Amino acid sequence: MTRALFIIDVQNDFTEGGALGVDGGAAVAAGVTKLLAEHPGEYSCVFASRDWHDVDNDNGGHFARDTPPDYVNSWPVHCVAGTFGAAYHRFLSTDAVTFHIRKGQGRPAYSIFEGHTEEGASVGELLTSQGVTDVDVVGIATDYCVRASALDALDHGQHVRVLTDLVAGVAPDSSAAAIAELAHAGVSITTSETVRKAQPASPAG
Repeated sequence: MTRALFIIDVQNDFTEGGALGVDGGAAVAAGVTKLLAEHPGEYSCVFASRDWHDVDNDNGGHFARDTPPDYVNSWPVHCVAGTFGAAYHRFLSTDAVTFHIRKGQGRPAYSIFEGHTEEGASVGELLTSQGVTDVDVVGIATDYCVRASALDALDHGQHVRVLTDLVAGVAPDSSAAAIAELAHAGVSITTSETVRKAQPASPAG
């Protein structure tokens, strides 16, 4: 078994005070940093995605520029490439990140699988080349990009877990519905405590 971690969109615009900030976003950033610090050998590779939208267009209707956003398919301007809003939250340490994934250039993109590294490698290609069989998913938002990324990981043939203490959603009802959908699809719904318990015990001194 080779396990990877997906850190989904832990960006300033999706955390408290951002253009589309969700409650608990900063806590997710800090919690993911703690998880990686405490379990450095758990993941063979770590993927971190970011929305990285174009500044000069509506990104395929994703940005509501001339009409109010419907918060389903159209959204306020957010995570514009190179801006503070698109940067990782300051509580998220990226020291352990193996692959930085950018998505949404000129179009909507919810799943990490819709993005690429700066060199152009896709997530699917990287999972295959790294021999990954299992994926843990954390990040923002439970009911949108976490959901889409976990479902696509299943479609890629991965065994998938969502760590519910390390995700934050836009709304309680839609987040609960997303978790139920994921569980029905075959995703394991658990917490980071599962990772802690999986670590081998330290030898007696």
